[in-house]
Amino acid sequence: MMVNTKEILAAAQLGGYAVAAFNVYNQETARAAIRAAESERQPVIIALGERYFPTVDVEGFAAMVQAMAAKAAIQVALHLDHAYERASIERAIACGFSSVMFDGSKYELEQNIRHTQAIVALAHEAGVAVEAEIGSMARGAFSDEEEGSGLLTSPAEAATFVAETGVDFLAAAIGTVHGMYEGEPNIDLGLLEQIRAVTQVPLVLHGGSGTPDATLIETIRRGICKINVNTEISLAATGFLQHYAPAHPKAHLSVVMAELENTLTPVMSRFVSLFANRA
Repeated sequence: MMVNTKEILAAAQLGGYAVAAFNVYNQETARAAIRAAESERQPVIIALGERYFPTVDVEGFAAMVQAMAAKAAIQVALHLDHAYERASIERAIACGFSSVMFDGSKYELEQNIRHTQAIVALAHEAGVAVEAEIGSMARGAFSDEEEGSGLLTSPAEAATFVAETGVDFLAAAIGTVHGMYEGEPNIDLGLLEQIRAVTQVPLVLHGGSGTPDATLIETIRRGICKINVNTEISLAATGFLQHYAPAHPKAHLSVVMAELENTLTPVMSRFVSLFANRA
């Protein structure tokens, strides 16, 4: 069933686990995400980034996910990821997204607060939850996200930001990157603990791809309730296509897409299971 993202994350925060937010790009990746979550009996967040709007019919995509969610055996939320434009957020709200992320991390704190307040007012009026970000993640390998400064989140600024904007969940920059790491990851778990101590809303970790499993578990134990995964899904899909096409040059597209979905489902299931933090 389709539910508000805030409901999913409130339960995760109470239960001490995290929910996977998979960036998807088409029917097959969305279906794989839902199948993966059903196999683990966990909720899932289907995320569509603003940067994919030129290649995805947003209204049609939202209707498709809503139809899938209606048949799913688990809770499903539809999330707008990394939106910079108010028009994109208005469009997502209009076609039934469960939550939206306004990324004002490029602004100074006061400007970010002011812009985020406006988005929160708009979204909350429609019953839609809001994610926001302070600090900025750097871009690693194989990512198609914009380059960030890598500035880590200040706990004091996080407390002020949450209190003044009324956001429902907060993305904290603690050293992860968008994409895959170039060199050893340097994740500041102590900083995460400080941010958790001064904020009550669920915390979000961007940059789940390539982050060591043990580190991901430690972030969950320190308050992370939502973990975004994009690049590892993309790499699994493109890797499958690169190997499958030469070996099956006469394969019908319908078969290729079905095999792609079957390939991605266990990749996603591994993340869902890991984030459930059952140990």
